Amino acid sequence: MIKLDTDKMLARKDGAIGWVTFNNPERRNAMSLEMWAALATILDAYEADDEIRVIVMTGAGDKAFVSGADISQFEKERANAEAADRYAKISEAGRARLGNLEKPLIAMVRGFCLGGGLAIAMAADLRMASADAQFGIPAARLGIAYGQDGLARLNSLVGPSVALDILFSGRRLPAEEALQIGLINRVVPGDQLETTVRDYAAQLAINAPLSMRASKLTIRELGKPPAERDQELLKRLVQQCFDSADYQEGRKAFMEKRKPQFTGR
Repeated sequence: MIKLDTDKMLARKDGAIGWVTFNNPERRNAMSLEMWAALATILDAYEADDEIRVIVMTGAGDKAFVSGADISQFEKERANAEAADRYAKISEAGRARLGNLEKPLIAMVRGFCLGGGLAIAMAADLRMASADAQFGIPAARLGIAYGQDGLARLNSLVGPSVALDILFSGRRLPAEEALQIGLINRVVPGDQLETTVRDYAAQLAINAPLSMRASKLTIRELGKPPAERDQELLKRLVQQCFDSADYQEGRKAFMEKRKPQFTGR
């Protein structure tokens, strides 16, 4: 049981899958400061739990994944520079935890996925959406600019021209268009979404954890300029897999024509 200071974030362990639910449906799951802090706490716990192999994020209800920041908090939480700085530190810590997660992370999206909510979804490794999902970044309609981390991820997913279309227009993209441009990985009917995500996560959960971790961290490093890549880390990830008991188990299971039983060791 993960102890949280708010009921607007829910954590549920289901076998090897750790579920994270943004539970603010009356505000279309808009992110409050308390939710950012709780998100970091949940992800820390799941990362440290060897039984958790895959993490899935979703929004409560069927109206939204996350619709953005909870603007109702701005008057109190961003009333002055000191308050704004505190807000930024807590929210940025939550974003950093998302970005540094080493286990596979899936965003299961229903309804609206906008602004900061899209940034959260893009921080996941995979995004699966219901057919009625909508995606967008309304910066140009609000007179604001989004941070470079989220926009770098957008650019890497869809390319600069499509990214600028999304940013300049501020329009909402239907799920099918989001799929076509590479913003999301899969679109399924709403009544099949949870089953599809659960089945996919269960498939990942039986794979070798060290191998998936190596793949995730290597892809992350390849997103950096060549001069900034941690070459020692990349070599170490390969060596860890070859030296692992899971590699021995994988070879043995293949020869014995059975399913391997990986332990992450």
